[in-house]
Amino acid sequence: MLHSQKYVLPLVLLFLGVLFLGFLNISLGSVNIPFKDVFASIFNLEVSKETWRYIIVEYRLPKAITAIITGSGLAISGLLMQTLFRNPLAGPYVLGLSSGASLGVAIVIMGASIFGGVFAGVLLSKWSLVIASSLGSLLVLMAVILASIKLRDTMAILIIGLMFASLTAAVVSVLSYFSPAAQLQQYIFWSFGSLGDLSWNEVGILTIFWLVGLALAMSCIKNLDTLLLGEQYAKSLGVSIKRNRFVIIIATSLLAGSITAFAGPIAFVGLAVPHLIRQVIPVNNHQILVPAVILGGAALMLICDIAAQLPGQEYTLPINAITSLIGAPVVIWLLVRKRKFLF
Repeated sequence: MLHSQKYVLPLVLLFLGVLFLGFLNISLGSVNIPFKDVFASIFNLEVSKETWRYIIVEYRLPKAITAIITGSGLAISGLLMQTLFRNPLAGPYVLGLSSGASLGVAIVIMGASIFGGVFAGVLLSKWSLVIASSLGSLLVLMAVILASIKLRDTMAILIIGLMFASLTAAVVSVLSYFSPAAQLQQYIFWSFGSLGDLSWNEVGILTIFWLVGLALAMSCIKNLDTLLLGEQYAKSLGVSIKRNRFVIIIATSLLAGSITAFAGPIAFVGLAVPHLIRQVIPVNNHQILVPAVILGGAALMLICDIAAQLPGQEYTLPINAITSLIGAPVVIWLLVRKRKFLF
């Protein structure tokens, strides 16, 4: 109990940090809005200009919530994969979910020119891309689940996921080669990732998937510590390897798949945040790690989004590039300083 209590302060500080970064994220943008009007817009009080309220409520607030969901969801997915495979280089997309989503979107975008006219317009709508991304992830998920039932070796599932990723990437490359420049450019823009294109309805749907994924992750939190010590040790303690593996794969798929469907493929966060948190909170107790990683992922994504939107400028940089540009040097520095993975 005393061992766990000393980590309460870092968790509280992380939570307060997420609140501060969330408010800062909402306050900054291409339009300069005073802090008092930002606060008034959030709590439905009187504001100086109604257009400011519209910008805050309809654009910046959904974007900040999406950043929190995306960062925390990818971070906890990365932690689950690293624990399941006992591999510090595993991430939320190691099962090939991102590649499956990319293939679905590539088929819709690059195949739309074949149909032409009104049908092509329907295919290229926002919801069509979301559905295509979800179906692509779902197909890969079903294949991975089938493999997890058939195979006893967890490492074999990792290899199968990587093979699916290579296979779908090859198909996307072939489609790209034969696609017109306009469709290819649209696909590239989707692959950059975006947090700012979601309506409140879409944020609501994403939140449902996020909550279900987190609930599944929490349901196996007690067994994650034993999985780190090896499958044989976990079996000796009465842990059902197949059941926990299945729950972890489903949780990761729901989180990573839904986030990719709505926000695009966002790299680095799921891989790096568990390592960053372990440097700050050097513990392998998942009852502490899981909430810390959730908060850390949300904080990192909010920081990256603040940097990406270039406060005061009209331009917004690709979030996928910013996550790696900001995060990778930090992780390299921390790991070199510590000289090891705390795993």
